[in-house]
Amino acid sequence: MNYQEQDTYGMYKIRADGGPGPGLMGANTLDGNDVFNRQGEDLGDIKEIMLDMSNGRVAYAVLSYGGFLGMGDKLFAVPWSALTLDTDNKRFVLDVSKDRLENAPGFDKDQWPDMADATWNKAIHDYYGVTPYSDGKI
Repeated sequence: MNYQEQDTYGMYKIRADGGPGPGLMGANTLDGNDVFNRQGEDLGDIKEIMLDMSNGRVAYAVLSYGGFLGMGDKLFAVPWSALTLDTDNKRFVLDVSKDRLENAPGFDKDQWPDMADATWNKAIHDYYGVTPYSDGKI
């Protein structure tokens, strides 16, 4: 399912600046959105959007990959800055191969990491090759 299909209120308007997608989106409308890589391979879908409550920024998208019908899925916290919105295909793009994602630091749905931990945060951003916020927070 994609964000336009979840827009039950008709709130998404075309951006005046010509950027991709709407200027603001409801976080819950991103749940279930597909994530593909640049090679067109399905990497899973977004299960959660994690907000940094200290500064109001989106910190991570939690990506679910693998398994069958929600069983055996592995979860990955992907820095928000590592994702781009593909408005043509109505999905997100993560610039990693399937092999790289399969070997990424992940976690089980019943054992979430402390995503506010600075050491964990740095390791995740380093793995995906993106820079954490300039203010030193997530």
